[in-house]
Amino acid sequence: MTAVRRAAALPAAVLAVLVVVAGAAQAHAAGYRYWSFWERDGARWTYATQGPATARPDDGSVQGFRFAVSEDSADASRPRGAADFATICAGTPARPGHKRVALVLDFGTPADAPSGETPPARRTACARVSDDATAADALAAVAKPLRYDANALLCAIAGYPHKGCGEQVSAGKAPAAGAGAKSGADTGGTSGADGGPSLGLPIGAAVVALLAGAAVWQARRRGNA
Repeated sequence: MTAVRRAAALPAAVLAVLVVVAGAAQAHAAGYRYWSFWERDGARWTYATQGPATARPDDGSVQGFRFAVSEDSADASRPRGAADFATICAGTPARPGHKRVALVLDFGTPADAPSGETPPARRTACARVSDDATAADALAAVAKPLRYDANALLCAIAGYPHKGCGEQVSAGKAPAAGAGAKSGADTGGTSGADGGPSLGLPIGAAVVALLAGAAVWQARRRGNA
C-alpha cells in the first residue's frame, strides 16, 4: 500500500470504529419504565432528592409524579401542564394541625405505557394531611390504590400500571422485571445516575485508545516520509 493510500485509509478506519462504538452504546442504552417524583420550585420542576416515603413537604407545596420511560434523572420526563397550588387547592380549606399539598399526577403517554395498557388522563389533587405526613402519605390520601414492590418502591398510582415495577426497556431486549422504581432518591448504586448501567467510561476509553493509536501511526508515517 502506498503512503497516500495509507493516509486515506486511516480516517476511514477511525470513522468505522467510532460508528461501531456508537452503535454498541445505542444498542445497550437502557431505559426504565417507572414513576419519577418531582418537587415544584417556583415556576419549574426539580427531580426530588428524596423518595416520597421520606420527603415531608411543607404546607403549600406542589409535588408531581410522572410515569415514563427514561434512562436516568437527567433524562426523566417532567409532569406536564399547570401546577399552581392556589388553583389546585382552591376548594380545600386549611385546617389546624394539617397541611395541604398539591399533587400533579401525570400518567404519561401511550408510547410509555406497558403493553396492553392505556394511561389515564393527567389530573391534579389537593391532599390535606397531618403536619408530619410524608409525600407518600399525601399521595395515598388522594390516589389509591397504590402499589409497592417487596422493597417498598412505588410501582403504581391509582392502580396504574396494573403490573410491572421499574422494568428495564432496551433496544433488542424484552423488558426485564426487577429493576425497581426510581422515585427521587429511592434508588442506589453508582453505575448510573438512577441505578442504570453507565457506558460512558468504557466508550470513552475506547475512543481515547483509538485516537492515541492514530496519533502514533501518523507520527511513524511522517518519520518514514
